Formats: sequence, C-alpha cells, structure tokens
Amino acid sequence: MKIIHFIRGLFVLILTPVLTFFSSLLALIALLVLRISAENAQVIPRYWAQIILAASGVKVTVNGMETLEPGKPYIFASNHQSQFDIFSMQGCFQSDFRWMAKKELFAVPLFGHAMRLAGCIPVDRSHGRKAMKSLVEAAERIASGTSVVIFPEGTRSRDGRLYDFKTGGMVLAIKSGVPVVPVAICGTFEVLPKGSLFAKPGRVTIRVGKPIDTSDYTVKQKQELAERLHDEVAKLLAEG
Repeated sequence: MKIIHFIRGLFVLILTPVLTFFSSLLALIALLVLRISAENAQVIPRYWAQIILAASGVKVTVNGMETLEPGKPYIFASNHQSQFDIFSMQGCFQSDFRWMAKKELFAVPLFGHAMRLAGCIPVDRSHGRKAMKSLVEAAERIASGTSVVIFPEGTRSRDGRLYDFKTGGMVLAIKSGVPVVPVAICGTFEVLPKGSLFAKPGRVTIRVGKPIDTSDYTVKQKQELAERLHDEVAKLLAEG
C-alpha cells in the first residue's frame, strides 16, 4: 500500500506543474483570444483543481453554503494547513471568488499574466506606504463586487493547529465594508502537511460559518475583529 501511495504522490507532484502550465495557457487563450469574461473563465482553474484532487484521491465536502446570499461579495477567511486548501477551495467551493496573492506571483511568466487577467488581486506584503496602497486598491475591488479568499494566519500551519490571525486582512474587510465569512478547512494537513512533497488520499471538509458584518468596526478595532474571526474559525474546526 505504501508503494502505491508513493507512486500516486509522485504522479501528482509531476502532474501539478504541468497541468498548471497548460491551464494558464488555456486561460490566456480564453481571455485574450476568445474574449471570455473573467467570471466564465473561472471554469478553467476549477477543473484544474478538480483534476488534481481526483488524481490525489482527495474527496471534498462543503457545508454551510446556505448562510450566504447569492451574488453578494464576501471576504472568506480560512485557516491554512496545506497547499491542498487552495485545490479544495478552487475545485469545490461553489461561490464565485478571486484569490489575493503576493505581487511576486504576478511576475511569473504565463501563470502571473493569467492570474491578473482572471481577476486575481495582487498584494504588496512589504511594510509601509506601498503595502497600504495595495490594501486600499484591493478593498475597492472587493467593495465593487469581487469576493476573495484570504488566509489570515499568513502562512501554512506547521503542525495543523490554528494560529493567531494577522490584522492586514481585517483592515481589508473594514475598508471594503464587506462581510467577512469564517471558513474552516479540515483534513488537508493529513493530505499534505507543510514540508511534505507527496500527497496522500483523504477526505476534506470545508465548513462555512455565518457572515460577520464589518460595518460597525473601525480600523482601530482590527485586532478585535481578528480575534473574533479566529474564535469563529476555531469553533468550526472543533465541530469535527
């Protein structure tokens, strides 16, 4: 059984960058040549993620979507245990959203250009005026109707535990005036923990909590919002 898992993990490790290249190329053709809208082009990364999940033997269940209002923009704030958080959300989360990603990724040939055209939002993760400017621009995009997914912990968990939330995402939520939704992703750490190369088959559950209204918060209360959101995600994780 171990050798089968090893071969499967190796196959996924090779498949992922190859599939990413061709998916990015297909997205560019769809967006630039066929003039497909960014919203309709989301089917490409959705299939990209679903193929990787299927190849890895990972099955995903999503609960709690009934708490969301169709067509309304949200900031989905999730714990971050694994690279498979991205595949699980992209492939199985039935809500139109865009990723927020560090600006350096947008400089990657082909992939970065496809991300930009598909509506992903670059963020300057340095400190100072440029970082704040990128947050304000992102807030304006969200306020105009673009839902996004953020990982407030800032990086993947080293041991599967939930760590403190950083306040940058809270500033984004407060400035945009958009509700922030706690999301718990369970099971991805067992599939591919940080530092591992080979994914294992498994089951993943995404639990969606009730939206939190940010209109009553000020930027000075960003830590208060971060703690409240952290507690809501912790509750969702404990349900399993």
